[in-house]
Amino acid sequence: MDIKLIEDLLALRRDGSFVRAAEARHVTHPAFGRRIRALEAWAGVPLVARGRAPVRLTPAGEALLAEAEPLLGALVRARAQWQQQRSPDPATLTVRVGTGRTLAHSLVADWLARLRPVWRAHRVELRTAAMAEAAASFERGDTDLLVCYEHPALSSGLSGQRFRHATLASDRLLPVSRVDASGRVRHELGSPHWIGYAQSLSLGRLLGDRLAARQQPPPQVVCDSADAMLELTLKGVGMAWLPHSLVVQPLRQGLLKALGGKAEPIHFEVRIYRHQAPQSSLVEAIWSATDR
Repeated sequence: MDIKLIEDLLALRRDGSFVRAAEARHVTHPAFGRRIRALEAWAGVPLVARGRAPVRLTPAGEALLAEAEPLLGALVRARAQWQQQRSPDPATLTVRVGTGRTLAHSLVADWLARLRPVWRAHRVELRTAAMAEAAASFERGDTDLLVCYEHPALSSGLSGQRFRHATLASDRLLPVSRVDASGRVRHELGSPHWIGYAQSLSLGRLLGDRLAARQQPPPQVVCDSADAMLELTLKGVGMAWLPHSLVVQPLRQGLLKALGGKAEPIHFEVRIYRHQAPQSSLVEAIWSATDR
């Protein structure tokens, strides 16, 4: 049996959607469905309860992952040890951190700078991707640590049997608009001139959960980058919902203004995940310094 099929099933349990899991695994929706059916053919029983949303695994599917996850964890540890042994300088350790592009630009950069005394003699590989892709890469063992958003609308679904987490920070999505020379906002909350997230972005799902109950017109501009959304907002193209950690400086400078009242911000956590099994001394040191 191909280990990738087990990783496919893990992705499906985490994302609760064949479409999102296929995107995270970099395959087409039909190809992903064929791979899940191939795993079910090998097992001889249905592993997925189809016809419901979000997608759930059957008891047999959950039992299969319960048996397979410890093996995957052992393989991850073995591969990490082999890769470390291939390092040209055995004294130089490497920590691989996976995260989203927006977080890398803000909270992750702050976190790495704060912990520089812990890792300064070693090496950090920062790998950015869409959040679902970053989580899938972490589950496969391609990264040692994962920094991601956490909210009921976009829970990462990482298993407590294989992973541990700590809260790195709290953040919030704010509706913001450019301010003109007279101090007035150019676009009010609910304006048809607003900038939205691409469906592939976690923050887009978080915002969609809030706007679903409102009669909000579709966004005039859609971006797959929060950084691009910030630039467009600063240029007065429209209002946007952006992380406070990303807009804190423009707000202080009076370039942007938050819209609405105290009930408008959407609060969420930023979590850091690690593999449950013992890791390298560098990963353990970074985790210990972060979790204090």
